[in-house]
Parts: sequence; C-alpha cells; structure tokens
Amino acid sequence: MKLFHQIQEAKKQLQEVITATPLSENLNLSTEFNARILLKREDLQPVRSYKIRGAYNKISTLTAAEKEKGVLCASAGNHAQGVAYSCKLLQIKGKIYMPKTTPKQKLKQVSLFGGDFIEIVLTGDTFDDAYAAAMADATENKITFIHPFDDLKVMAGQGTVGLEILESYKKPIDYVFVPIGGGGLASGLSEVFRQLSPNTKIIGVEPEGAPSMKNSIAVGKVSVLENIDKFVDGAAVKQVGKMTFEICKKNLNDIILVPEGKVCTTILRLYNEEAMVVEPAGALTISALDFYKEEIQGKTVVCVVSGSNNDIERTAEIKERSLLYEGLMHYFMVQFPQRPGALKEFVNDILGPDDDITYFQFTKKNNRETGPAVVGLELKNKNDIIAIKEKMENKGFEYKYLNEKQDLFHQLIG
Repeated sequence: MKLFHQIQEAKKQLQEVITATPLSENLNLSTEFNARILLKREDLQPVRSYKIRGAYNKISTLTAAEKEKGVLCASAGNHAQGVAYSCKLLQIKGKIYMPKTTPKQKLKQVSLFGGDFIEIVLTGDTFDDAYAAAMADATENKITFIHPFDDLKVMAGQGTVGLEILESYKKPIDYVFVPIGGGGLASGLSEVFRQLSPNTKIIGVEPEGAPSMKNSIAVGKVSVLENIDKFVDGAAVKQVGKMTFEICKKNLNDIILVPEGKVCTTILRLYNEEAMVVEPAGALTISALDFYKEEIQGKTVVCVVSGSNNDIERTAEIKERSLLYEGLMHYFMVQFPQRPGALKEFVNDILGPDDDITYFQFTKKNNRETGPAVVGLELKNKNDIIAIKEKMENKGFEYKYLNEKQDLFHQLIG
C-alpha cells in the first residue's frame, strides 16, 4: 500500500504540471482485433512521454538543501527530457548523462526543455554506460541522483498514468498493455490496477532484443544481460531495477517480447494510418496485440503509447527493419559471370515484374570468371522469394542468402 499511497500523493503534486492525456479508442485496431482498443496517449505530454511524471514528482519533493546542490540523472532520452523540464520549472541545476548513441532529436529536445539549468554529458554506448558515469559523479560529489525507474517517488509519478486511465474509463477494463524498460511505469501502473481494478490483466511488453524483466522473472532474481539490441532505445536496458523487479514479478500477468522489426512495422503503420508519430518504445504495446489476438477478442484493451520522441533520421532504418521482418527485403551475395549481359539476364530471367533491386554492389575483376555482387531485393509479396531462389539455382547463379547469415549481413550491409 505504500507505493499506492505515494501514487495518490503524486497525482496532487503533478496536477499543475502534466497533461491529463487522452484515452481514446482506435477504430482501425478495434476493427482488426474485434475488440475495443483504447490508446493512452502519453506521447501528447509536453515532453512527449510519460517520463515527466516521475521526474517532476521526485525532484519537487526534495529538501531545500538537496535542491540547492542540484540533481543529476542518466537517460537514453525521455527521462532526460523529463528531468530537464522539471529543472527548468523548479529552477534547479541539473547534469544529465546520456549515451553517445542518443538520437540528435532527443539531445536537442533535452537542451530545449532544460535551457540554462542543465548540462548534458555524453558518455558510452548504452544507458548502462551513462548510468555508471552518473552514479560515480553523484557519489563523489554527493548530488541527488534521479533514477529513471528504481525509485519510489519516480514509480509513483509514473503510476499516475494508471489513475488517469481508471478515471477516464468507468467500465471494466480487461487488459492493459504497458511497455517495460527498467520497469518504473509498469510497477506504478500495475500497483494502481492491483488496488482499484484487480480483475484487469496487466501485460508487460519488452523488445525482443532486450528482455531484461522477462529474463529476471524467469530466473527469480535481477539478472544482467550481456548484450542487447539498442534499437528500442527507450526500453533497451541490460538490467531492471531491484524494486521494479519485485513489483512486476508480483503484479504482471504476462510479459510479451516483440521483435524490433515488428515495432518498425507498427511505427510506419501508425504514421500512415493515424498520422501518429511514435518512437520505438511508444510502439511496443500496439505491436504486442498480434501476439494476444485470440485472448483479446471481444475485450476492452488499453495500450499505453509511452512516447513520440522519434528522430526522422532513423526513418530509413525503420523501413529497412520493417521490410526485413515482414519478409519483403532480401539480401544475397550472388556470383555473377563476368561477361556482358549477366546482369540483364538476372533482371529478365530471375526477377518478377514487381521485384525491385534496392541495393547492388559489384566490382569487376578481369582475371576472374565470376565475381560476387551483394544484391538487395524489395518484394511486393513475401512468397515470391521462393521462386526467385529456385530461378537462381536453375539458371546457375550461385548465391549466399545473407538474411540468414547475420554476422556476414551486418558486415556487408550494416
């Protein structure tokens, strides 16, 4: 009950600062899944994510002496924006450690929201690298560290999302899908539903390349992932919090892992169909619906759209990952005969009318009979790849299929 009480207090603390975001039905998703799909639009917060809730709740409740010394944090982006915005509102100095891989758009927004009250320090490649540097600074200089998730005040702030959902929708809610990075939002929200709507099933959603919470719950203790896919940067952490682990282990009904390519398909779909711009972490919960389509038929389902801080420079990568996941993009290393007309033969005899060469890299060497070319093909129908492989074999074009050779794929394609 301690966390739930803190969430109720946080609601009062935040009422003049945050936006009570809409909970709106999405007709496309409701029709597709034969369910009532409601989106909790945290992407519409002033800082475009729910992170302002926890950051402001924590910082605003510090003592006068703590505020005087300032604060610091580590973040892959959204928590940094929440801390920066809070520092400016409260006129407190803040130092923000971020990975060097943080998208430019997020860096710009952090600077915008924090103004002269914050300093950005770029270090390491992941959130965990930035976290280690920030903790060392906090310990050495005795400055308050604003944890992105493993803090009671932060979890309480994030938990106000759950209170708003239940205030907005008075009828029974069957499922809530909530994204998980370190577990702060999932902990706070799930505690609200455990107290006020215990029959609602809470489904956590993690990126397949960073299953920190699912792995930890499976082994019964907080575990550290050696390697993670950092693409879903708002939810890609190597280790969840100790407090968030205990709460999620108790409160979550299930955790779904969503492939990064599926997330990319959802991002593009939301943009094209709904004019919604979401970041990878913001698309996690909607992406998970496909994996629960049997269970949610005829049910009322809430998906928390956690943020919209997406960098337009990532669009090409998002499209590529989506096409690969959907089976519409294929890469080959093809041994081409080094004679005139070989490429023309490949195009005319191997490819169909709707197949497109999107990548081609070849260097002719006159002292060889054949030479390797890396070829990328975009298809309209994923089943067409079967015929393409058969035609290459029948026509004597030797090839390696790079989609199934990840190490070679990343070396050649990136």
